[in-house]
Amino acid sequence: MERRQRGVSAGLLLLLYQISQVGLQNIPSVTLGVLVLNIFLFLNPLRPLSEACLSVNEAVYRKNWQRLLLAPFHHADDWHLYYNMISMLWKGIMLERKLKSIWFAYIIAVFSVLIGIVYMVLELLLVIILDDPSYEMNCGVGFSGVLFALKVLNNHYNPGRVSSVLGLPISSKYACWVELLAIHFISPGTSFAGHLSGILVGLMYTMGPLKKIMQACAAGVSFFTEPDRPRDYYTEYYGYNPDFQYRTPRSYFDYTGGLTEEEQLERAVLNSLNERDFGGGTHNHGQRPYGFWFPPENSEEDMRR
Repeated sequence: MERRQRGVSAGLLLLLYQISQVGLQNIPSVTLGVLVLNIFLFLNPLRPLSEACLSVNEAVYRKNWQRLLLAPFHHADDWHLYYNMISMLWKGIMLERKLKSIWFAYIIAVFSVLIGIVYMVLELLLVIILDDPSYEMNCGVGFSGVLFALKVLNNHYNPGRVSSVLGLPISSKYACWVELLAIHFISPGTSFAGHLSGILVGLMYTMGPLKKIMQACAAGVSFFTEPDRPRDYYTEYYGYNPDFQYRTPRSYFDYTGGLTEEEQLERAVLNSLNERDFGGGTHNHGQRPYGFWFPPENSEEDMRR
């Protein structure tokens, strides 16, 4: 397997243009790091593709296990890199903001290796079921398996959406399966087993035990944050004061009343207008609503008191 094009080419230039259009400041750190790593290894591969691709024959029989790490981050040509990284750009932006950067990096690392293992298991099953040893020689390379797994996660965290596959509206619940078949029929040379491995690993995370296993493995590492749990910045203390024996933590909802940012802004504007007595309104001296509150003007006697 040899690279069809080397160096800077149309696909790479188009990818760099798309990244510049999004803006580096708008791309989360881990997503940007994955993009940079794949582009760097495309321009400066650690191994030729024939020595980086993953197969049962190379990884299992010849014990070249380093291919589990090399294969996902090497690409056959510039357009292979372009389509994979454009998909990674949008999936990464959505998922990294949802899961936070450290956990998202953890997912990328685990998925990259685990998908390679599942891929080899599928190829071995094909050898046994079809009695065809040629499947042991199938050598896969590229990040698309990880992207299929991320697609499963993205559809899981954003249910009810409709995806467009070949111009057809498909429920996000089934989009990855339809896309798997569509890619296989349009480009028969692509790795069906590699893409299917990504879907299976994604389902193992969203519906199976993989997520719990990853949480258990990360439980002893302090800088890991539990995914899917919003952070409460108002329950943290900034220093210790020995004069206070107990302090009740205040939650975010104590300040917002459960309103969204847009609702808080609208409420604040309305309260500001009403309580400044614009338009003949009267001051409300009872319970103060959420938002800004302007006290009534005091007399000079009140001010002296």
